Amino acid sequence: MQPIPTPTPGFAPSDRSVQGPGRRPAAADGGTPSDRPGRADLIRGRRLVLRATIVSALLAVIKVGAGILGNSFALLADGFESVLDLISGSVVWGGLRVAQRPPDANHPYGHGKAESLAALLTATILTGAGVALAVQSVRSLRQAEAVESPAAWTLLVLGLVIATKEIVYRVLRREGRRIESTALLAEAWHHRSDAITSWAAVVGVGVAVGLGPAFAAADRVAALFACGFILRNGLAMTRRALGEIMDEAGPRSLDDALRARAGEVAGVMGVEKCFIRKSGPGWLVDIHILVDGGLTVDRGHAIAHAVRDALRDGPWRVQDALVHVEPADATHDPNPGTEGATV
Repeated sequence: MQPIPTPTPGFAPSDRSVQGPGRRPAAADGGTPSDRPGRADLIRGRRLVLRATIVSALLAVIKVGAGILGNSFALLADGFESVLDLISGSVVWGGLRVAQRPPDANHPYGHGKAESLAALLTATILTGAGVALAVQSVRSLRQAEAVESPAAWTLLVLGLVIATKEIVYRVLRREGRRIESTALLAEAWHHRSDAITSWAAVVGVGVAVGLGPAFAAADRVAALFACGFILRNGLAMTRRALGEIMDEAGPRSLDDALRARAGEVAGVMGVEKCFIRKSGPGWLVDIHILVDGGLTVDRGHAIAHAVRDALRDGPWRVQDALVHVEPADATHDPNPGTEGATV
């Protein structure tokens, strides 16, 4: 049996047999009611990133100025990392702005991958910052000339920086987890890494100030130790973003939940396959359901649309679902999409 043509995601078909009972009308903006909350979340996330970027700009000026005046290499390096925060914040802001666009003729699955690309760029910037900071710290330690101790008042500046960055990190992380945004989580960790380098600077400056010029190099050693944590999180975020771009399968718990919900729909005799991939803050689902092989095409379509609506109406942020109908009494091809009807 040839697959039944699939309506473009985000647009409502006019034919009753394709639309089926329970099919919701398209929203006026070209999307559907279920994907509007996703765009609202992206808009909110974009605003938070903009505010965090403004905070980073102010802190960058403060840290670079204090590092120069107070003779603190760790604080100066921390200030230059805040400049990178401005770049990464701009990247995430732009990525979320593109990701919030509704599906169109050229992008029928939406623009959610822009969010993953922004996360990848941010993670790359974070990793690069860790490498650059490590190289500069090693070069400073290898200098033969005596190192002057940093000023004690730079500790107060570092305390202000740590408190501010920790607040920004927690706000972005909470929102990133709520809307399942990898870009927001990557940006949150970028701010947490800034706070960690500041903590390392506190230790280094404290040792240098407390124990005198003989321990002035502690300021540089502290900056070097902070790099390990920065690199670890940068690489972890890179892997996650690449997984989304490469359409890595969704979590097993989500797969189980979607299979269970589809199985509850009247007329569904089982679920053969379920493929899940990330797109922006939501998920795109391809699911194969088993129905009575004696049903009419119209009835099979109606069941398929009921499954689609059930998944989209659930709490899992399913942006769209492609439902493939299989006769329960047939021998199935292990390759998806080779038999049955698709909705």
